[in-house]
Amino acid sequence: MAKIILKRGEEKDIQVGNQWVFDNEVEKIEGNYEPGDIVDVYSFKNNFLARGYINPKSKILVRLLTRQQEEIDKEFFRKKITTAWEYRKMLGHTESCRVVFGEADLIPALIVDKFGDYLSIQTLSLGIEKYKDMIVDLLEEIIQPKGIYERNDVQLREKEGLEQKKGFLKGPFDTTVEILENQVKMLVDIENGQKTGYFLDQRENRAALKPFVKDAKVLDTFCHTGGFSMHAAYYGAKEVTAVDISEHAIEYVNRNAKLNGLEDKIKGITANVFDLLKEYQTQGEKFDVVILDPPAFCKTKSALEGAYRGYKEINLRGMKLVKPGGFLVTCSCSHYMYPEIFTKMLKEAAKDARKILRLVESRTQSKDHPIMFGSDESYYLKCMIVQVL
Repeated sequence: MAKIILKRGEEKDIQVGNQWVFDNEVEKIEGNYEPGDIVDVYSFKNNFLARGYINPKSKILVRLLTRQQEEIDKEFFRKKITTAWEYRKMLGHTESCRVVFGEADLIPALIVDKFGDYLSIQTLSLGIEKYKDMIVDLLEEIIQPKGIYERNDVQLREKEGLEQKKGFLKGPFDTTVEILENQVKMLVDIENGQKTGYFLDQRENRAALKPFVKDAKVLDTFCHTGGFSMHAAYYGAKEVTAVDISEHAIEYVNRNAKLNGLEDKIKGITANVFDLLKEYQTQGEKFDVVILDPPAFCKTKSALEGAYRGYKEINLRGMKLVKPGGFLVTCSCSHYMYPEIFTKMLKEAAKDARKILRLVESRTQSKDHPIMFGSDESYYLKCMIVQVL
């Protein structure tokens, strides 16, 4: 087994929970290895730190699997996946949930989502890809799904020297699956939906709408397949406008509205949200509740400045569309948009919009997407509910 020796002082992040070793943190490598092999990581003083898999094609040279000198085999992964699944069962999230959340479940680069009786998985690095068949066998054994679908049509894999692909790993089956989220029925397109098919991480935030939407006129932007829209209507909104640039998404909004008997309350619109917010402002439109749940505007730290402007623009316009005393539900799934930066942006947007904000709730992702101290990327979703005064 090859031995990765870190530069002096670089062990500190690992000691507080970080699970990545970057190539520029390494002093030297002793021994031979093949990309994807298991290697040991040592401090500059030659103290064992962790064991993980290596890929010299990636800037993340080693992703750590364990802090013990233990065998990485089928039994190792069985224990990890079982532990992750037992945690979700403890939460009461078994019908539809994230079963494995990569580094936050100590299995770097593995994502497993459960939609009813079916699983959607991603293996996002070379090291975990080598164990994919074994992992699929274990998922069948531990969770016993009716089908498993691979959603590896992700650009990130190319940085690992892997091809993009998707398809059945256990099947075939109808990839449009009905799930129950809170009390709301949702159709999930496992084959062609965003990410693994649907954004399960907002489940608890959607439920948090309940006190604010009774008899309300609601605008749900970047709505995807209508998770927030369905919950708003289900919880008593009188009128919901659901907006997304994707025709595919709006098709599913309409199907989900019909599925829940809410088609008279929900209107789906295919449009560019930035343009529509401007148009509504010009027209003097007002809403009791405005929901902003955009895609990640910045996926790298260098993109933060431009993303900040984008977030500020939509939030400023969103605030102007809220009736006095109404509510803005605003989200960011960009990891680099740290909570303090997100709050600063909202304050600046409120100042420019000449609005006063009152914080009602500051929320994050659902508990089946746990946040791991030391693994900063696991803390990515911010959701703030503010009253616009």
